[in-house]
Amino acid sequence: MKNKITVSSLALVLLFVLNGCDKYLDVNQDPTFPQTAESFAILPPMLAQMVRGEAFDSRYVGQYVQNWASTASNNAFDRQGYTPGSDAAGEKWRQHYWAIGKNIDLIVEQSTARSQWDYVGVAKAIRAWSWQSSTDVYGEMILSQAWEPNRYVFDFETQDLVYNEVNRLSQEALTDLARTDGNVSEAGLGRGDLVYKGKREQWIKFVYGNLARNAHHISNKSNYDPDKVIEYVDKSFASNADNFNVPHAGTNSADGNFYGPTRNNMRTYRQTEFIVGLLNGTAFNGVTDPRLPLMLSISPDTVYRGVVPGAGDPTNTNNNPKRIPLVWGVSPSVTNAAQIPGKYIFTDKAAHPIMTYSELQFIKAEAAFIKGDKAMAYDAFKKGITAHMDFAAVAAADRDAYLASAAVPQDAAALTLSDIMMQKYISLWVHGALETWVDMRRHHYSDQVYKGFVIPATLYIDNGGKPVYRLRPRYNSEYVWNRESLDVFGGNNPDYHTYELWFSKP
Repeated sequence: MKNKITVSSLALVLLFVLNGCDKYLDVNQDPTFPQTAESFAILPPMLAQMVRGEAFDSRYVGQYVQNWASTASNNAFDRQGYTPGSDAAGEKWRQHYWAIGKNIDLIVEQSTARSQWDYVGVAKAIRAWSWQSSTDVYGEMILSQAWEPNRYVFDFETQDLVYNEVNRLSQEALTDLARTDGNVSEAGLGRGDLVYKGKREQWIKFVYGNLARNAHHISNKSNYDPDKVIEYVDKSFASNADNFNVPHAGTNSADGNFYGPTRNNMRTYRQTEFIVGLLNGTAFNGVTDPRLPLMLSISPDTVYRGVVPGAGDPTNTNNNPKRIPLVWGVSPSVTNAAQIPGKYIFTDKAAHPIMTYSELQFIKAEAAFIKGDKAMAYDAFKKGITAHMDFAAVAAADRDAYLASAAVPQDAAALTLSDIMMQKYISLWVHGALETWVDMRRHHYSDQVYKGFVIPATLYIDNGGKPVYRLRPRYNSEYVWNRESLDVFGGNNPDYHTYELWFSKP
């Protein structure tokens, strides 16, 4: 009989190996040498896996939302397609079910036994974030049967149930993080917490930020509650100091930023015409954004250029003064990536932002706009721009001049939904590609919201002329071992990636 194993069951095998849980293995245990890693040792790799899942798949989702595009013409992802028989764009699946997976339960079990409620709350916060960020790209997921022992085939459940689970877990995380009894301490949590150094109040803000995403993503539904979204945002980040930034040492490719020059992951990608147009004045009344030279790269002839998705890079020839540079900030003719300093979030030591204050302010701005409170929307809108400009290290004088320019509406009455979403797009460029894709799908790729955004004229052959709405589950688990479960909702159909998700529907 052919055995079936999914990524979920592989996590159980890993846990078995790490824990040596069966009695007959006890003979190999040494009471002076721990057999199971403690929570403080498990947490740092989990934080790294949060970044890995987001960054690996942002390369492809970044093409869908036109953060960047491939140097090669007719690239499948540039045309909103996918690569069959490949794990490309399946990293979030791997992250959720395997890399983070059962490690959450291990922390919860061990920390509960030790009354380390802060670790319990952090673990639940991470799993709630992982459910949210994963279902937002995949839709249906394995929920109630996930990590269930002695199971070889796993059934999928609908996205509304996953959204409910995010809320349930988040509420539990808030309760645990609020506890001060037992062995809760900033120093103890700080041993494993590379992000907030053991400060529970900042983890609580992170949970509320994830709840704000959860409540806001259903903006097209009749039960959407903008007041609840605003409440969550107000309980979340208060400034850039609260940003969820996962640090990098940046000494080599093993501990360097995914987007940095040493890892060289971005060598085949170029900035697009769309992002260039948002910053060079094309989209905002001729006003050049001071973030332009800080975020994007200039051609040898001192002109900012971008590629058209699907067209490739027509300037990609040696000694071409119009050559479009790498996103790092130098000409692609430079082959030794280790000598390239990089810029913005593209340096080896740059932290990876999982969630930012500016994003949350734009969420509040849109929620208030939908509610009809344009004064609140305008205030949050300006705070979002200001926060991102500070994040991008724009000089205060340049920032203030931009805010006072024709690029920004000068009163609440003039504010439009497009103003909010296009400035949010800039603030999330690259590191927040997954969240940008949520926004674009909520607004169904509207060129009235994202002015200047053009869906590729020639979409991928399996799209049937329809835009992309989801990633397909990881090939080497579900499509190899769990195909029957995918058949229930059309997951094996060649155009499955164009099926609209629950969250964006009315």
